[in-house]
Amino acid sequence: MAVKIRLTRLGDKKSPFYRVVVADARVARDGQYIEQIGTYNPLTNPAEIKINKEKAEKWLKNGAVPTETTRSLLQTAGVLQVKGNSVPKTNNKKKKA
Repeated sequence: MAVKIRLTRLGDKKSPFYRVVVADARVARDGQYIEQIGTYNPLTNPAEIKINKEKAEKWLKNGAVPTETTRSLLQTAGVLQVKGNSVPKTNNKKKKA
């Protein structure tokens, strides 16, 4: 089972609010998730990021791969180091034949 740390969207039209969740990669964006590890509110200035560091570190050690957006949020929150981190980057680009 491929596990990812990603965002799930809440809020009304044109007023997004996100939860940072750990979910199976095959589940829909706003579908079922394993655990909620934080929140992200991009509408405040500066953007409000709340992440439970213990839960995030536990899932990263267990092999969960963050998406590009959550990777930057984890770096901002201080969970991941900016340089030399051991978490592999996701490769969502398809190769051309």
